[in-house]
Parts: sequence; structure tokens; C-alpha cells
Amino acid sequence: MRTVKLAALPLALAGRTALGLGKRAGGKPAELVAAEVQARTADQLFRVLGELKGGAMKFGQALSIFEAAMPEDLAGPYRATLTKLQDAAPPMPASVVHTVLAAELGPRWRQKFASFEDKPAAAASIGQVHRAVWKDGRDVAVKVQYPGAGPALISDLNQVSRVARVAAGWIPGLDLKPILEELKNRVSEELDYGLEATSQKAFAAAFAGDPDYAIPDVVHHKGNVIVSEWLDGVPLSSIIATGSQQARDAAAARYMEFLLVGPQRAGLLHADPHPGNFRMLADGRLGILDFGAVNRLPDGLPVEMGQLLTLALAGDAEGALQGLRRQGFVKASIDIDAEKLLAFIGPFIEPLRTDTFTFTRAWLRSMTLRLNDPRRPDFVLGLKLNLPPSYLLIHRVWLGGIGVLCQIQGEVAGRATLNRCLPGADLPPPQT
Repeated sequence: MRTVKLAALPLALAGRTALGLGKRAGGKPAELVAAEVQARTADQLFRVLGELKGGAMKFGQALSIFEAAMPEDLAGPYRATLTKLQDAAPPMPASVVHTVLAAELGPRWRQKFASFEDKPAAAASIGQVHRAVWKDGRDVAVKVQYPGAGPALISDLNQVSRVARVAAGWIPGLDLKPILEELKNRVSEELDYGLEATSQKAFAAAFAGDPDYAIPDVVHHKGNVIVSEWLDGVPLSSIIATGSQQARDAAAARYMEFLLVGPQRAGLLHADPHPGNFRMLADGRLGILDFGAVNRLPDGLPVEMGQLLTLALAGDAEGALQGLRRQGFVKASIDIDAEKLLAFIGPFIEPLRTDTFTFTRAWLRSMTLRLNDPRRPDFVLGLKLNLPPSYLLIHRVWLGGIGVLCQIQGEVAGRATLNRCLPGADLPPPQT
């Protein structure tokens, strides 16, 4: 049944497109017909990916981060629909939840709680969260994995991969294959709630009592159930949708800094940067949730990252090229002009040349077009660059993080933040 629903998505799009052509032939304006087709497609996309949860919803959440890179005329119909996937999904019945809790916590599982709310507070891709009060009086979040989530996750991703070429028509201009490959590679870790509980404990210990960040500690874990401290707050998805500029600025600054300080403090990189996993608390702290996907970095982020950025911003073309070669970004067999490479990189590090910078959808679209425009003289330079395996997940997280920053559209002190938080960074002040 899941396979049938996923396969129906491109077929439904084809049917609506054919209907649209008929309406245009009947005299209806092309723009109106196109908007109608996109709106209906967006609605079905959310309903199917949300209802199926598992890999289908993971796929939708990954798409939601990158909507900021889409051309505005295409992004509009999809934006509200995709961002729904960042913090919502249809819930599973209470009876199923009770069955899982009885299997994992024992038939008298209710005795572990002073109270338990059957209606979920949040429902995501492979599990949902219920609010409860632990037996000692603490407010807690009870995360319950969906029965059969593992096989469903793998099946969904395989099915979506098979229709990826057609699916590209849902959101034009987005390369879906790398997203799907990355999701597949993380499947086993995200299904292991024991591993997730261990990672969450490590983050919570590293940030205990922090004035800027709040990470709920694990109260209890057994099998496919994690009980954590409850964390109130406004999800980043809500700030993206309706937040004031002040709220956007505060959220963007905290979010950007966390991507840098997490590895230094906890030896772990939070590898699922979509907005549903972050929320702003009333006291100004950024709350972080969901530690199923992490990158283990016991020594923190590579010091070479800061060193390379420092060389590039200082205009040291030859030094930057040699550093990129040492790290494997430029293979020894590749002949490349240092000055031309520095000019190619320049626009991407522009946000660090000023005291403050506001990441916007327009900026991200311009960078995306630059990378993908074969008519540009420096287009071939991008093809000569390599991504070392040790940087793969770091790259994915930062790419997603920048996508989220462009959705938040808040002002950040990027250069000062990197100088303070990124090992090896000594970025020069702006040139006057």
C-alpha cells in the first residue's frame, strides 16, 4: 500500500498536468492553470509524505530545507506545504502507542508515570512524542518509535529512489540523488534509540547549565522508547513562518553558533539540522531535540576548516590552494590556477567579509545558479573540486544549515562567530 501511494505521486502530477493543458486549450490563462496544478501537487505531496512517515517523510523534510534555493515563482506553492513537514505528521492511534509502551516498559508501564497524554505533542518520521509526567513529578517527553519503522524506512527510500527522476519534476532544479543517498546511509543509526539516547546524554552533559542552549537530558531509555526532560519553546518552523525580525535575528544567531560549538563541546555534530529539531525558549536559549543522527568528531571540527577560510579571506590564493590539496579538496593530479580558484570561491565566503550578514532566499538562489550555470567561464572549476569522505557529513550539515538560515532570514555576525567558535579561524576584519 505504501509503494502504491508513493508511485501515485508522479502519476497524479502527470494527470493534473494533462488536465491543465485541457483547461489552457479551453481558454484558461496559463499562469492560473500552472498555479492550480502546483498547489494541488503540493497538497498531495504533504499528505502522502506525511501520512507515510518513515523514509517518505524523511525525504520530505530534507526537501523542506532546500526550498530556499528554489526560484521564487516555483517555491511559493511548495513552501508552506514543505515546511509543515518540519514539525508535523499525522499521529498513530493511542492503542498502538500503548502496545509499544507495554512491550518496552512492561505491562505496568503506566506506573512509571504520574500522568500520560494519549494525544501526541509531535509526530515525526520514525516516531512520535507524547507529553507526560514522570513518577518523580518531572515533565517529560516520551518518544515512541513506530512499529515496523525500520523496514518501512528502507522500503520508502528505495521506492523514492526508483521514481527520483520523475520526482525531480515536483521541485525543479533540485538534485535528489545525494539527499536520498545520505538518508539511506543514516537509516541504521536513526533507528537505534539506544545510540540516540547515548548521544543525547553526551550533548546534555556538555551543555548542562549553559546560558544560551538547552538540551533535555534522558530520564529513561528502553528499546524503542526514550523518555526525556520536557522542553517548551517556539519551533524554528514557526519563526520562519510568522516570526518578527527580532525573533529571526536571535534564532539565526543561536542556530549558527550551535552548529559550530556542538562538536567542540560534545565531540558530536548534530546531523539533522531541519527546523523541527530546534526551538527558541522564553528565556532566549535555543533548545535542541532529536539526536538520532550525529557525526562523531572527538577532536571537534577540523582545525583546517578555520585555517582555509582565513587564508581565502586574506586573499592568499596559493596558500589556500595548497591547504585544499593537503585536505583532499583538490587532488594531486588536478591542475588548477590558484587565483582563478580563489575568485571562484569568493562569492561563497562573501557573508564573512562584513560585520553582519543576512542570509536570504535570494542570496541562496544566486549561489545555486552560479554553481549550476555551465555558461559561466569558471563553471569548470567547480567540477575540479573534490569532497573528502571525512568532510562529507560536515558538508551536508552545513549545506542544510545554510538552507535553514536562508529560511529564517535573520541577521548574524558571521565573521565574529566563526572567529570565536571555529578552530583555526582568524578571519581578517572587513576591508575599507
